[in-house]
Amino acid sequence: MKSLPLLILAMALLMFVQIAQTLYSPALVDVGRAFGVSAEQAAQSLSVMVFGFAPGVVLWGWLGDRWGRRPALLGGLALYALATLLGMFAGSFGALLLAQALAALGVAAASVVTQTLLRDLYSGQALIRVFSQVGMVLAASPAIGLFAGAGLSRAWGYQGALAGLLVLALVLLGWCLRALPETRPAAQLPAPLGATLKQMLGDLGIWRSALLVALFNIALLSYYSLGPFLFRHLGQGDTWFGYSGALLALGSGLGAWLNRRLLGRGWRSEQLLVLAALAVVLGGLGVQGLRHSLWLVAPMFAVVLGFGLAIPNILGSALVAYSGRLGSAGALFGLFYYLLIGAGLLLVGWGQALGPSLMLCGVAALGLALAQAAKRC
Repeated sequence: MKSLPLLILAMALLMFVQIAQTLYSPALVDVGRAFGVSAEQAAQSLSVMVFGFAPGVVLWGWLGDRWGRRPALLGGLALYALATLLGMFAGSFGALLLAQALAALGVAAASVVTQTLLRDLYSGQALIRVFSQVGMVLAASPAIGLFAGAGLSRAWGYQGALAGLLVLALVLLGWCLRALPETRPAAQLPAPLGATLKQMLGDLGIWRSALLVALFNIALLSYYSLGPFLFRHLGQGDTWFGYSGALLALGSGLGAWLNRRLLGRGWRSEQLLVLAALAVVLGGLGVQGLRHSLWLVAPMFAVVLGFGLAIPNILGSALVAYSGRLGSAGALFGLFYYLLIGAGLLLVGWGQALGPSLMLCGVAALGLALAQAAKRC
């Protein structure tokens, strides 16, 4: 089962989750123009996607335990393709938001079920190393998404971006039909979702991990949400925003690579989280200082480096106490942090201030990381 082709498919599915967010980001300006809504309202469509994602991870994670990983993943991709098609022909901004929420509900399967699949196959330090490898590959996702999204939206508007996502979803659906095996342990019985929820609600470690995942994601997604309007305000179009994805890809990939190297040299996960949070704080300070210049992209390098450094450690260790019910536990864990991400992005969209948003995320993550490190000591 631990074959390279399966790992490549898992990486492609996780990349698709990020591409689905970043490819749509350059189209936000055209969404505002097409439906006559403000920049703040257009930016909220990313928040709607996150809130659609939250129930999706519960649904597909539970179905992954109940039906199996393969049918849950196929069902999610099919729903995403249908919802994206509906979004292309939406007649109002409200209809577009509804389609985006349904698409997010579907694409959640590519996140939670794929992570569960990897947890079926790996555990402990091996799982953290795999998540680090995945993180290095995922670093290309922002560049792919932003470049493709900028080109498609420039040529055909937001409908072009959605058409590109539809094609990707159909390709992945065909790939999974052909190559995805079932990885759920044969002897595993579906765990009661209510009992798992009760245990996790009282688990402070789970909440700490969920908050950390949320804070690093809010920092990253804040740029995707506010970036198109910042570049437009600075007199630049979607193309330069798309080019910035290359720098984000480099920073995220370097963070994942650095994580792998430092783990090999004996660094603990808690120490790496402190380092990652400091990178976000410093990046936020730099973005705030350079907010009137295109050079604000440079300190974003530190932010995405922190993201790439932190996420493998959090995801690789969060569910060690829930090995008998990885689908349900992964679903609920995803629900926790996606609700937090959605709430954070609503505040970011309301505030329209990238630098302060990054600094707040970094300081909060640093406090949690230090508390976790102190507990370990």
